[in-house]
Amino acid sequence: MTTGTERRDENVQPPRPVPEPGAAAPSTLSADRVSRAIGGQLILDGVSLTPRPGSVTGLLGPNGSGKSTLLRLLSGVLTAASGVVTLDGRPLGEWGRRAVARRIAVVDQHADTLVELTVLDVVRLGRIPHRHAWTPPTEADDDAVRTALERTGLTDRAAQPWHTLSGGERQRVQIARALAQEPRELLLDEPTNHLDIQHQLDLLNLVAELPVTSVIALHDLNLAAMYCDQVVVLRQGRVVAAGTPAATLTESLIADVYGVRATVTYPGPGDRPHIRFLGTAAKD
Repeated sequence: MTTGTERRDENVQPPRPVPEPGAAAPSTLSADRVSRAIGGQLILDGVSLTPRPGSVTGLLGPNGSGKSTLLRLLSGVLTAASGVVTLDGRPLGEWGRRAVARRIAVVDQHADTLVELTVLDVVRLGRIPHRHAWTPPTEADDDAVRTALERTGLTDRAAQPWHTLSGGERQRVQIARALAQEPRELLLDEPTNHLDIQHQLDLLNLVAELPVTSVIALHDLNLAAMYCDQVVVLRQGRVVAAGTPAATLTESLIADVYGVRATVTYPGPGDRPHIRFLGTAAKD
């Protein structure tokens, strides 16, 4: 992963192998020095991000640091005021909405509908980019929906009305809808917010095992340390650190970015860091 950053871990990833002659290059989603202002306020300022294909990248930072805005730029929902987002080297705007939707799935923090839908109805929405208007679902569509329900443990809830679900259950349905889309890139904005601990772990285990490139905005630093191959830390719209969780999530960075005192320990050789919070940091 490469990022525009004020501090850089030079050993985040080993050099990528040179493709064999004639081999297809791996698919990539990339942001190059993107900026975005909302209501006259600069939300992102020259951020670059290229997740390694097939990896899980965590976007970290306090509220208002620009995580959600960056995800919206990567998905094409927003356009950058400067800089460019590319997919396989082409600007995202050149792909067209249907083509982007076939490649990139998005799970937002909040989802709702005024239409009476069942769980199955919502998950089937993930197949829209793959279907022509007014055509019935194909066998491939049904297989994708069935697999998505199974992966998220929702098979027995397929007929249940959406409005009767808890917040955490609705989030799982949104994950299933995204999986039914069969994306190669998956963008998730605080997907664990409404989940209990067991379902947080289940969901992130699922994401980590998917053969897709995932970018996840997270608040929980320990979950980021456990599941992310690399993390990008934002503050006030800029990248302040990027690299592996072990190289990036240091006590000094946590104090500097979050204003919190913490200890960072490693249970055993080669283990990922564990963060214990001690209280707010003293201000100068």
